[in-house]
Amino acid sequence: MGVVTTAKYIAPELLAAFGEQFPGIEFSMTVSNRGDIIRRIQDSEDDLYIMGQVPTDEVEVEATPFAWNPLTVMVQRGHPLTLLKKPVPLHAIAETSFLIREAGSGTRNAYLRLFSEKGLKLNVAMELSSNEAIKHAVASGLGISILSIHSLALEGTKGPVEILEVEDFPILRKWYLVHPRGKILSLTAQKFMEFTISQEQFITDRLVNLWPDLANYL
Repeated sequence: MGVVTTAKYIAPELLAAFGEQFPGIEFSMTVSNRGDIIRRIQDSEDDLYIMGQVPTDEVEVEATPFAWNPLTVMVQRGHPLTLLKKPVPLHAIAETSFLIREAGSGTRNAYLRLFSEKGLKLNVAMELSSNEAIKHAVASGLGISILSIHSLALEGTKGPVEILEVEDFPILRKWYLVHPRGKILSLTAQKFMEFTISQEQFITDRLVNLWPDLANYL
Protein backbone atom coordinates (compact mmCIF):
# COMPACT_ATOMS: atom_id res chain seq x y z
CA MET A 1 0.00 0.00 0.00
CA GLY A 2 1.20 3.50 -0.77
CA VAL A 3 0.27 6.46 1.44
CA VAL A 4 1.01 10.18 1.25
CA THR A 5 3.11 11.54 4.10
CA THR A 6 0.22 12.97 6.14
CA ALA A 7 -1.58 9.60 5.99
CA LYS A 8 1.22 8.01 8.01
CA TYR A 9 -0.68 9.19 11.10
CA ILE A 10 -3.70 7.04 10.27
CA ALA A 11 -2.58 4.17 8.02
CA PRO A 12 -0.52 2.16 10.58
CA GLU A 13 -3.42 2.04 13.05
CA LEU A 14 -5.78 0.86 10.33
CA LEU A 15 -3.34 -1.84 9.27
CA ALA A 16 -2.80 -2.95 12.87
CA ALA A 17 -6.54 -3.17 13.59
CA PHE A 18 -7.13 -4.99 10.31
CA GLY A 19 -4.33 -7.42 11.16
CA GLU A 20 -5.99 -8.25 14.47
CA GLN A 21 -9.14 -9.31 12.61
CA PHE A 22 -7.22 -11.16 9.91
CA PRO A 23 -4.04 -12.55 11.53
CA GLY A 24 -1.29 -13.90 9.34
CA ILE A 25 -1.63 -11.29 6.60
CA GLU A 26 1.62 -9.54 5.69
CA PHE A 27 1.64 -5.85 4.78
CA SER A 28 3.94 -3.55 2.87
CA MET A 29 3.50 0.21 3.22
CA THR A 30 5.36 2.94 1.34
CA VAL A 31 5.13 6.50 2.69
CA SER A 32 6.04 9.21 0.21
CA ASN A 33 5.09 12.61 -1.14
CA ARG A 34 2.12 13.13 -3.42
CA GLY A 35 4.18 13.20 -6.62
CA ASP A 36 5.83 9.86 -5.91
CA ILE A 37 2.52 8.25 -4.90
CA ILE A 38 0.96 9.39 -8.19
CA ARG A 39 3.88 7.81 -10.04
CA ARG A 40 3.32 4.56 -8.12
CA ILE A 41 -0.36 4.64 -9.12
CA GLN A 42 0.59 5.17 -12.76
CA ASP A 43 2.92 2.16 -12.56
CA SER A 44 0.36 0.16 -10.52
CA GLU A 45 3.01 -0.70 -7.94
CA ASP A 46 0.57 -1.21 -5.05
CA ASP A 47 -2.95 -2.54 -4.52
CA LEU A 48 -4.25 0.53 -2.69
CA TYR A 49 -3.29 4.08 -1.83
CA ILE A 50 -4.42 6.53 0.85
CA MET A 51 -4.53 10.15 -0.28
CA GLY A 52 -6.11 13.41 0.80
CA GLN A 53 -6.46 14.81 -2.73
CA VAL A 54 -7.61 12.54 -5.55
CA PRO A 55 -5.29 12.79 -8.60
CA THR A 56 -7.99 13.46 -11.20
CA ASP A 57 -5.72 15.02 -13.83
CA GLU A 58 -2.63 12.82 -13.71
CA VAL A 59 -4.11 9.31 -13.79
CA GLU A 60 -7.50 7.57 -14.01
CA VAL A 61 -8.44 6.23 -10.59
CA GLU A 62 -11.32 5.06 -8.48
CA ALA A 63 -11.51 6.84 -5.13
CA THR A 64 -13.60 6.04 -2.06
CA PRO A 65 -13.81 8.55 0.83
CA PHE A 66 -13.58 6.99 4.27
CA ALA A 67 -12.73 9.56 6.97
CA TRP A 68 -12.39 13.25 7.75
CA ASN A 69 -8.99 14.91 7.37
CA PRO A 70 -9.49 18.45 8.76
CA LEU A 71 -6.77 21.06 8.27
CA THR A 72 -6.24 23.63 11.02
CA VAL A 73 -3.90 26.51 11.77
CA MET A 74 -1.24 25.47 14.28
CA VAL A 75 0.95 27.80 16.31
CA GLN A 76 3.52 27.65 19.09
CA ARG A 77 1.79 27.54 22.47
CA GLY A 78 1.50 31.10 23.76
CA HIS A 79 2.03 32.65 20.30
CA PRO A 80 0.85 36.32 20.09
CA LEU A 81 -1.95 35.27 17.72
CA THR A 82 -3.55 33.31 20.57
CA LEU A 83 -4.23 36.63 22.34
CA LEU A 84 -6.39 37.97 19.50
CA LYS A 85 -10.18 37.83 19.51
CA LYS A 86 -11.46 34.53 18.13
CA PRO A 87 -11.86 33.59 15.43
CA VAL A 88 -8.59 35.16 14.33
CA PRO A 89 -9.04 36.96 10.97
CA LEU A 90 -7.55 35.21 7.98
CA HIS A 91 -5.44 38.24 7.00
CA ALA A 92 -3.59 37.96 10.34
CA ILE A 93 -2.54 34.45 9.37
CA ALA A 94 -1.39 35.63 5.94
CA GLU A 95 0.75 38.37 7.50
CA THR A 96 2.53 36.07 9.98
CA SER A 97 5.73 34.15 9.16
CA PHE A 98 4.47 30.95 7.59
CA LEU A 99 6.01 27.49 7.25
CA ILE A 100 4.84 25.92 4.00
CA ARG A 101 4.88 22.35 2.68
CA GLU A 102 6.76 21.52 -0.50
CA ALA A 103 5.25 22.19 -3.94
CA GLY A 104 2.83 19.46 -4.99
CA SER A 105 1.66 18.68 -1.45
CA GLY A 106 -2.10 18.09 -1.30
CA THR A 107 -2.28 19.92 2.03
CA ARG A 108 -0.45 22.91 0.56
CA ASN A 109 -2.73 22.95 -2.48
CA ALA A 110 -5.82 23.01 -0.25
CA TYR A 111 -4.87 26.01 1.87
CA LEU A 112 -3.26 27.99 -0.95
CA ARG A 113 -6.57 27.71 -2.80
CA LEU A 114 -8.38 29.24 0.19
CA PHE A 115 -5.98 32.17 0.54
CA SER A 116 -6.07 32.79 -3.21
CA GLU A 117 -9.88 32.88 -3.17
CA LYS A 118 -9.71 35.50 -0.41
CA GLY A 119 -7.16 37.59 -2.31
CA LEU A 120 -4.45 36.94 0.27
CA LYS A 121 -0.82 35.87 -0.09
CA LEU A 122 1.07 34.02 2.62
CA ASN A 123 4.23 35.47 4.17
CA VAL A 124 6.34 32.37 3.56
CA ALA A 125 9.37 32.12 5.84
CA MET A 126 10.46 28.57 5.06
CA GLU A 127 9.52 25.56 2.92
CA LEU A 128 9.68 22.14 4.58
CA SER A 129 9.05 18.69 3.16
CA SER A 130 7.41 16.89 6.08
CA ASN A 131 4.74 17.47 8.71
CA GLU A 132 7.12 16.46 11.50
CA ALA A 133 9.68 19.05 10.40
CA ILE A 134 6.94 21.68 10.32
CA LYS A 135 5.64 20.74 13.78
CA HIS A 136 9.14 21.02 15.28
CA ALA A 137 9.67 24.36 13.53
CA VAL A 138 6.31 25.66 14.81
CA ALA A 139 7.15 24.48 18.34
CA SER A 140 10.49 26.31 18.08
CA GLY A 141 8.78 29.57 17.16
CA LEU A 142 10.02 29.76 13.57
CA GLY A 143 6.53 30.41 12.25
CA ILE A 144 2.98 29.11 12.04
CA SER A 145 1.52 26.55 9.67
CA ILE A 146 -1.53 24.61 8.56
CA LEU A 147 -1.59 20.87 9.20
CA SER A 148 -4.00 17.99 9.49
CA ILE A 149 -5.38 17.42 12.99
CA HIS A 150 -4.21 13.82 12.54
CA SER A 151 -0.62 15.09 12.84
CA LEU A 152 -1.24 15.70 16.57
CA ALA A 153 -2.49 12.16 17.21
CA LEU A 154 0.47 11.14 19.39
CA GLU A 155 1.23 14.27 21.44
CA GLY A 156 -2.31 15.67 21.55
CA THR A 157 -3.25 19.35 21.74
CA LYS A 158 -1.70 20.07 25.15
CA GLY A 159 1.90 20.02 23.92
CA PRO A 160 4.09 22.81 22.49
CA VAL A 161 1.87 23.17 19.40
CA GLU A 162 -1.75 24.28 19.68
CA ILE A 163 -4.67 24.65 17.30
CA LEU A 164 -5.74 28.23 16.64
CA GLU A 165 -9.37 29.15 15.96
CA VAL A 166 -9.30 31.04 12.64
CA GLU A 167 -12.05 32.25 10.32
CA ASP A 168 -12.74 29.89 7.38
CA PHE A 169 -11.08 27.04 9.28
CA PRO A 170 -10.95 24.13 9.62
CA ILE A 171 -10.70 23.16 5.97
CA LEU A 172 -12.76 19.97 5.89
CA ARG A 173 -11.13 17.40 3.64
CA LYS A 174 -11.53 13.65 3.36
CA TRP A 175 -9.16 10.72 3.23
CA TYR A 176 -9.60 8.53 0.15
CA LEU A 177 -8.80 4.94 -0.68
CA VAL A 178 -7.49 5.09 -4.23
CA HIS A 179 -6.59 2.52 -6.87
CA PRO A 180 -6.09 2.60 -10.65
CA ARG A 181 -9.37 2.50 -12.55
CA GLY A 182 -10.09 -1.02 -13.78
CA LYS A 183 -7.52 -2.67 -11.51
CA ILE A 184 -8.71 -6.00 -10.12
CA LEU A 185 -8.05 -5.85 -6.40
CA SER A 186 -6.83 -8.83 -4.42
CA LEU A 187 -9.21 -10.32 -1.86
CA THR A 188 -7.05 -8.85 0.92
CA ALA A 189 -7.27 -5.37 -0.61
CA GLN A 190 -11.04 -5.68 -0.94
CA LYS A 191 -11.36 -6.75 2.69
CA PHE A 192 -9.10 -3.89 3.81
CA MET A 193 -11.28 -1.40 1.92
CA GLU A 194 -14.42 -2.73 3.59
CA PHE A 195 -12.77 -2.65 7.00
CA THR A 196 -11.38 0.87 6.56
CA ILE A 197 -14.73 2.29 5.44
CA SER A 198 -16.35 0.72 8.52
CA GLN A 199 -13.96 2.69 10.77
CA GLU A 200 -15.24 6.15 9.74
CA GLN A 201 -17.18 6.87 12.95
CA PHE A 202 -14.35 5.61 15.15
CA ILE A 203 -11.88 7.92 13.38
CA THR A 204 -14.30 10.87 13.65
CA ASP A 205 -14.81 10.25 17.37
CA ARG A 206 -11.05 10.16 17.91
CA LEU A 207 -10.61 13.49 16.10
CA VAL A 208 -13.36 15.14 18.16
CA ASN A 209 -11.79 13.77 21.34
CA LEU A 210 -8.49 15.32 20.23
CA TRP A 211 -10.09 18.70 19.41
CA PRO A 212 -13.66 18.96 20.79
CA ASP A 213 -14.40 22.17 18.84
CA LEU A 214 -14.29 20.10 15.65
CA ALA A 215 -17.77 18.77 16.46
CA ASN A 216 -19.15 22.25 15.67
CA TYR A 217 -18.01 21.95 12.05
CA LEU A 218 -18.89 18.36 11.14
